[in-house]
Amino acid sequence: MTDFVDSLGPGLFRLVAAGRDAQVHDVVLAVPDEAAGRPGEIVLGAGVTTAPDALALLGRADAADASGVVLKAPLAPEVVAAARRLRPALIELQPETSWTHVIWLVRAAIDHAHAPPGESGDDLSALADAAAEIADAPVTLEDARSRVLAYSGLQDSTDPARVSTIVGRRVPPQVIAHLRACGVFRKLARSSNPVLVPAGPDGMLPRLVIPVRAGGEWLGSIWIVAKTPIPPDRVERLTDLASVVALHLLRLRAETGVARRASADQLRAALRDGTTAPVPARPPWRVVALGGDTGDLRRRLDLWEAITHRFGWHRPLLTDLDDTLYAVLTVPAGPGRDAGTMPWLEHVLTRVRSHDPALYATAGGLAHTPADLPRSRSEAAELAALTASGRLSPGLHLLDDTWDAVTVERARRATDTSRLGGPLPALQSHDENHGTAFLPTLAAWLDHYGDTKGTAHALDVHPNTLRHRLKRMTEVTPLDLASAETRLALRLQLAALLD
Repeated sequence: MTDFVDSLGPGLFRLVAAGRDAQVHDVVLAVPDEAAGRPGEIVLGAGVTTAPDALALLGRADAADASGVVLKAPLAPEVVAAARRLRPALIELQPETSWTHVIWLVRAAIDHAHAPPGESGDDLSALADAAAEIADAPVTLEDARSRVLAYSGLQDSTDPARVSTIVGRRVPPQVIAHLRACGVFRKLARSSNPVLVPAGPDGMLPRLVIPVRAGGEWLGSIWIVAKTPIPPDRVERLTDLASVVALHLLRLRAETGVARRASADQLRAALRDGTTAPVPARPPWRVVALGGDTGDLRRRLDLWEAITHRFGWHRPLLTDLDDTLYAVLTVPAGPGRDAGTMPWLEHVLTRVRSHDPALYATAGGLAHTPADLPRSRSEAAELAALTASGRLSPGLHLLDDTWDAVTVERARRATDTSRLGGPLPALQSHDENHGTAFLPTLAAWLDHYGDTKGTAHALDVHPNTLRHRLKRMTEVTPLDLASAETRLALRLQLAALLD
């Protein structure tokens, strides 16, 4: 329910009581003295204005096993307290919001949960054309991240900045810098008033910017190329149009968010137990763990969604499981680098790591059927843990290339350091009591196949110092390194001890 509310927008909704974790597949209006919803339904408390009526609706919704109830703010304390005892979630709606808009928004989101958004892009283009007709000037519609959502067909009086914005689907960096210097984004985030932007770099003409807001949340903006001042009456009409644009942006966000979460739920189940997944039609696939220097899963998801969209994967197969973010990518037979393939991911990481070196991706073995996905996911998670711990450097790692590190790590985890046999306990005790470095010396000697010069270089000591240490170690405890099996067992024990 938390994800569902988040996808609809915190500017309109607030989750007061989470209720039980349930899927949502429909929305209904509350009818007095009748059953309030069914499992999987959200009940809208339109017309409920008193605390007794709200308590009665919550009780009926609980009896009907409904998933949630929406009530307008402010909520009485006794209503909140009751909701926290009952099974349906309680969602608070901002008081100035129209119930008609809520019904349209929520139903549109649910209807598109298992399919791509319908004609939202066409609707926004039509609104851009309508704004251009009002202003008699070219228009772009952008979201709060300066990404172009739609643009008008009118091209008269345009400038290079607008052309670059449309072609790149994002405002150019030099224009962003000019807008920040003028305080445009600060004004848009804080006010509903139109903003006039002066001419800028590279022949950029003046702009009139109309903020698009809903419930106090800044959703985006209408940008008009204002070569000449736009009359006040037209500015007023554009401001009215912004409220319509806001509803479409909310619907677009809700459709995308709920659809993405429905897909994420299906993918999560497939990665956990191998059920049918919304994966590309042609195997093989690889499950990839995506990471970076942030420990917050939501920020990590936002970051990787932005990266995948920027590089052309507009419906990425992303989900989270056990606090790890995963993607499922295709392994093409040829040399292609289509979005959502492993060659594409390698290219993306090369590009983005030049700005954020901590980013990494770890890929499990090939999955030829959905039943193979849990195994590939487990392998990706093992590599991700090695990367996060510093045993592997950030970047792209495939199980095929790092199987040895995974094998050693599995053996290291299985080694019980509290019950070691052989010579290591005596050497460890000597190190602790006398300040010697016998354990790291033995580890380096084993790593360099008994090469005295290479081992001494690795330890940054003179070869004679190394020979003296090795002799002292044999005086502390019998140390027979002739057996390959003994050397392997010692190295695995050292890997566990020196972690």
